[in-house]
Amino acid sequence: MSKFKKKKGGDLPAVNTASLPDIVFMLLFFFMVATVMRENTLKIENKLPNADQVEKLEKKDLVMYIYAGKPSSNYKKMGTEARIQLNDDFASVDEIAAFIASERASKREELVPFLTTSLKVDKEANMGLVGDIKQELRKVNALKINYAAIPGDVSKNNQ
Repeated sequence: MSKFKKKKGGDLPAVNTASLPDIVFMLLFFFMVATVMRENTLKIENKLPNADQVEKLEKKDLVMYIYAGKPSSNYKKMGTEARIQLNDDFASVDEIAAFIASERASKREELVPFLTTSLKVDKEANMGLVGDIKQELRKVNALKINYAAIPGDVSKNNQ
């Protein structure tokens, strides 16, 4: 009689799951780093006008966005005339000063002079609304303004 017996089956060994938690955490960290969170939910129609001389903003974290346009189909109860949207809420022209002040307060003191106000205005919006926005920005000394546009043929803006 032998001391050691040979196994008589050709069973496969069990799958080693020791490294599975490492793989799961590595995937979790990858998606946390690679995912970009949406900043604002647009409640307005925002068909930007075309422009032939367009430059990209370099530091988007130093940009404050003011949206203007007609309320989208989900928000028709707000009316059909052009409205202002600051962050995720509709606002009036009088609320722009408070918006600029809160954006300035959220940035470091040395970055405040580099803040840019970007106007993303629908091409169908009334220019009177844009003029009112610019007047409010002048009152709070937010003079660095950017007009958002899509690269393309300017003649398509009239269509």
